[in-house]
Amino acid sequence: MKSLLFLNLFARWRPCSALRCTLVLLVCAAALPARADVEASAEAFDRYFHRLMVEADIPGGAYVIVDGDQVVGMGTYGVRIKGKRDQVDSHTVFRLASVSKTFAASTAAVLEHEEEFGWGDQVVSYVPQLSFKTPGLSRQLQIQHLLSHSSGLTPNAYDNYLEDNKPLSKILPKFANIDPRCTPGKCYGYQNVLFSLIEDVIEEATGVTYKRQLKDRIFAPLEMEDASLGWESYMASNNRAAPHIQTGRGWAAVEVEEEYYLAAPAAGVNASIADMAQWLKAQMGYFPKVLSPEVIADITTERVETRRHMRHRIWRDYLSHAGYGLGWRLYTMGDDRIIYHGGWVAGFRAAVAYSEKQKIGIAILLNAESRVIADLTANFVVDITGNGELATAMAGGE
Repeated sequence: MKSLLFLNLFARWRPCSALRCTLVLLVCAAALPARADVEASAEAFDRYFHRLMVEADIPGGAYVIVDGDQVVGMGTYGVRIKGKRDQVDSHTVFRLASVSKTFAASTAAVLEHEEEFGWGDQVVSYVPQLSFKTPGLSRQLQIQHLLSHSSGLTPNAYDNYLEDNKPLSKILPKFANIDPRCTPGKCYGYQNVLFSLIEDVIEEATGVTYKRQLKDRIFAPLEMEDASLGWESYMASNNRAAPHIQTGRGWAAVEVEEEYYLAAPAAGVNASIADMAQWLKAQMGYFPKVLSPEVIADITTERVETRRHMRHRIWRDYLSHAGYGLGWRLYTMGDDRIIYHGGWVAGFRAAVAYSEKQKIGIAILLNAESRVIADLTANFVVDITGNGELATAMAGGE
């Protein structure tokens, strides 16, 4: 059925607007047959991807589609920096922005399952300098609340200080001026600063830095050869994409901002599309020695509801439930769940999603702050589950 749908759409294709191409592209992505006609389907997807990138005038991008443990489609487009000749290839490094949270939570889960610490441990046992206005509330904050954005604090608390290039050590004392709006664990509020305290927890519990744990437990065993953590590592790469922002004259390359790199677990990972293929396979269970079934089940167990994601007009006809696990968004559609995260930081967009039931996933990386990636992801997650008409766009952001 999927293969027939794909071929029919391809036969009927005609020149289209950027939006129409977006919709057709994601029908094709969802319709990719894993075992039959895979080469023809992947080639057609690649043509659609390139056409959409031209329509949206994106400087550079890359995608990968994984079915089970097989890459069924991978493509790149454009240049690393507008106006230059260096092409994006499968090993070009992009910033992952908040997709970094999936790496931090997975690394932490591996360590928690090794009993280095417990999800219910008090954060102040590892980060004693953290305190809320009401000290008793800070003692209720558990490690799992950091990674599920369920601290109870107002969303994005003190992100403005990150944007001013303030290190976490300078931001942390400011939490003594505020209190959670609900008891930790009871409500959702997206965080970057608090999420990144998992770095301190890991180092205090294991005596090994987060950067080393990430390399030894994730990057190296998964052979993610281009992946790294931090601004210095990104700048040291000879094959890196430059960030681009929209101006009155189109896309313009800008300097790589250091700000969110200061919150490394929340937004500090750099990776290529080849790396993201490995990451999708691992998250879908095909590297059990790296991420065991128990670890995957743990990080995809809901810790808090995210009801606001169900109110957007795009989702309300399809989504029966929305929540957040540990470093992952969890969207229920029909009898399937989409495990998803997006990222957006100055000049870059990233997205990764997979069907829990079908074990089909997609990752997309762009070196531009374009909402095209949001349209792609929304259409993919709706259509991959077979839940009717395509959505037209995704609620932006992360």
